Amino acid sequence: MPMSDFVHRIKPASGFSLGLKELWQYRELFYFFTWRDIKVKYKQTWLGIAWALIQPLGLMLIFTFLFSKTWKIDTGMEAYPIFVLAGLICWNLFSSSVSHAGESMIQNANIINKIYFPRLIIPGSSILVALFDFLMGFIIFIIFCAVYQQSVHWSAVVYFPAGIFLLLTAAFGLGTFLAALNVKYRDFRYTIPFLLQVLFFASQVIYPLHSIQQTWLKYLLAVNPMNAAIELFRLPLTGGEANAATLIIGLTSSLLLFITGLFYFRKTESYFADLA
Repeated sequence: MPMSDFVHRIKPASGFSLGLKELWQYRELFYFFTWRDIKVKYKQTWLGIAWALIQPLGLMLIFTFLFSKTWKIDTGMEAYPIFVLAGLICWNLFSSSVSHAGESMIQNANIINKIYFPRLIIPGSSILVALFDFLMGFIIFIIFCAVYQQSVHWSAVVYFPAGIFLLLTAAFGLGTFLAALNVKYRDFRYTIPFLLQVLFFASQVIYPLHSIQQTWLKYLLAVNPMNAAIELFRLPLTGGEANAATLIIGLTSSLLLFITGLFYFRKTESYFADLA
């Protein structure tokens, strides 16, 4: 049989598969897309990477003035600036991951139309860019803990990564789901900012979840996976115990988002090049 009779078909992975083997083969693209987006983000800016620090610090000052001086929110053993800064750097990671991943397929339409590569690399690299900004904010967070003499329990080596992992699981699921929706239904790109605003006020960034009196409302807010992630991240600052219900509901919500986002992305990625 002549070689011309052979047809090699490239098909995307289906179902819930992450396609780890294929992603590893294209690992250099992760580096390329991530580094490209970081350079583009801070190119021709006077302060450069400092913008990753200015936003959480500026919001921390505003919320500290409003809620610790004016309305007196009780955060227990944590100084309010540390409490809100911990929440803000986690929130910024989630918000940036979802917003950038959600629009990533449209922004890279020209590349998608020309060559084949695992499409998950595009939203995945967007999340890595957000993680880079988080690391800059985390350094400032540690410095502020030293300035305020905020004790950090040794359990931070477990709870910090656990909170970030839970956060990224939810962000990946929601980001890939919105990325796939945006390719076919362009109106969804305008709903992302509104969705993130709602989730911000439904997250315990500027207030502790335990300060809410209504039990039913606590359970409703626990569906937002950010509350479980932030609670885990703050545990080493208080040395206390996490609310089991919040963690179980948040973990379940994160896994459902991850599975739903991955499944829908895999199901629809075969026609991305036709619609992007």
